[in-house]
Amino acid sequence: MIEIACSIAFVAISAAMLLCLYRALVGPDMPTRILALDTLTINAIGLVVLAGIYWGTGLYFEVALLFAMVGFLTTVAYCKYILRGNVME
Repeated sequence: MIEIACSIAFVAISAAMLLCLYRALVGPDMPTRILALDTLTINAIGLVVLAGIYWGTGLYFEVALLFAMVGFLTTVAYCKYILRGNVME
């Protein structure tokens, strides 16, 4: 039963990632593209967690935590670049 649920969730998250990738490439302005990339990162974290559930190992949850930290830092760096024009002061 869990295999069927994981398969459905995998298809749904993959479709969401494709839509976010489209928005990141075609977005009308830079903040929309940054939000699409942030959502793409969240969807990737969901896929990693889903793989951990499917294969029954805890290693993937640590990888998801690392993805979350890196995703947060990149979102902050992008926003800081848009506001100030540079990342490092």
